[in-house]
Amino acid sequence: MLKRISGLSKSVMDKTRSLLTSEDQPVAALVVPQKDHKISTKTFSANALKVLNRIHEAGFAAYLVGGGVRDALVGLKPKDFDVATDASPEELRALFRNSRIIGRRFRLVHVVYGRDIIEVATFRASHDKGAGGEVGESGRIVRDNVFGSIEEDALRRDFSVNALYYNISDHSIVDYTGGLNDIDAGVFRLIGDPITRCEEDPVRVLRAVRLAAKLEFEIEPKTLSAMQKTAHLLANQAPARMFEEVLKLFQGGYAKRSFAAVKEHELLQYLFPLLAERLENNPPPELLTMLNAALANTDKRVSQGKPITPYYLLAFMLWPDVEERTKASVKNGTSLSEALMLASEQVIKTQLSAISIPKRLSGPMREIWQLQPRLEQWRGKRALKLMEGRRFRAAYDFLCLRAGIENDLQAVATWWTDVQELPEDKQLDFVSKKPAVRGLWGESKESGASKKKRRRRRPNKARNTKVDGNR
Repeated sequence: MLKRISGLSKSVMDKTRSLLTSEDQPVAALVVPQKDHKISTKTFSANALKVLNRIHEAGFAAYLVGGGVRDALVGLKPKDFDVATDASPEELRALFRNSRIIGRRFRLVHVVYGRDIIEVATFRASHDKGAGGEVGESGRIVRDNVFGSIEEDALRRDFSVNALYYNISDHSIVDYTGGLNDIDAGVFRLIGDPITRCEEDPVRVLRAVRLAAKLEFEIEPKTLSAMQKTAHLLANQAPARMFEEVLKLFQGGYAKRSFAAVKEHELLQYLFPLLAERLENNPPPELLTMLNAALANTDKRVSQGKPITPYYLLAFMLWPDVEERTKASVKNGTSLSEALMLASEQVIKTQLSAISIPKRLSGPMREIWQLQPRLEQWRGKRALKLMEGRRFRAAYDFLCLRAGIENDLQAVATWWTDVQELPEDKQLDFVSKKPAVRGLWGESKESGASKKKRRRRRPNKARNTKVDGNR
């Protein structure tokens, strides 16, 4: 369990609780001076500090807000640096030559430093307090550009632990919603009426599950009840937005906990409907073993600072249905390569109704799947040629995880591991030891084991006959 609020004194926490008149909102803001907390600017990115200081020097209020402050308080290294200010988007654009105003539903400014982008938002008031706000028939906010004060900005944020402000002018922490108290208690709580907040943006249901899994927090009972009542609204969300949430769920270094939480709260059906249906119908233990191994491997790579590829994990989520449909087609007489291609198309098409998958990811997913039978069956120089492919490493890792639950694949997975460790001039000699696994897909085990001898073409005698000295 993460250590709660690193360095905050007991007296400060007692003061926080005394300011709370109910479970929902405090009477006034709690300001924690620099001497009473141990958040250091050293934990923030240099570019975020540049933005904060320039806004402050220009005479505007400048606060770091949200995940960066929250993570710093619980002892994690912040990765998200969102800035809030009373400067308008146009004033910010004039301050930073390297910036652009983006968004229609929610106008804000991106300050660009190479590949690093610092997001700066003007303080917002409630969407019903001005002409810049608009709510759809379902209750979802479709425009949220009513500017206001920092107090109003805090109350319209989603969770109390995300409504904590770090003031660059005096390095204090400002809390309007009891977020410090909730961090100390390890609780995720929506600000305001939970049902209304979930209807405004149903993706908050997923966000609560994700962040609670990340921090190992509990979800406050009223918030949890509202999530359960509004979860069905996720089915109406844009697939592209749902895809963004999937990336956040499984690429942050806590994919295994996130998957368990999504499954526990019965939200998997809105992300991976085919997999959710499969897991509901007494799935074999081997399936969960393979999924957990893939998730744990992803978390390990994140912790080691190694790159991760979204298509690899997505390929695993959809693999059980691809495999099942391929075997069914092979049983009906379709060739293995064609069956695998058709199954891939069908499964991806079904998945796209829930979350969008860009072609830059769906293409590599198909390649990983197509390479599985080749890694299993190909031999000789043809097998070694596979190592030159750009998807080989991902497909090999995929094969190794499959081998963890399929005994028939263990020998071939071991061979692929060993051959990669040999120097190039030794690999050819090792080819003869490669096992070929056949029959796993329902095809004949003799299929391809021995090629038919090619019939030699007899020479045409007429071509060699000379007539009058000419050919």
